[in-house]
Amino acid sequence: MYRDASSCLELPSSSPVGFSLRAQSAWLKLCGWRELYRQRRALLALDDAMLKDIGISRVDALREGSKPFWRP
Repeated sequence: MYRDASSCLELPSSSPVGFSLRAQSAWLKLCGWRELYRQRRALLALDDAMLKDIGISRVDALREGSKPFWRP
């Protein structure tokens, strides 16, 4: 049987709604990355007593804080 390849393709929506959803998704991703970056910098700024209070060693804090922002 012959099947038209174009029927299997789904092209991205060019409608304003499709663009709006993609733009919103990208914005939320950027905001999430920024928040993760901020939290990791704050973790690195904690002293040993504060880290002990939250149950994290300095090594764990350094490991988490040194991750790039795009890694969960």
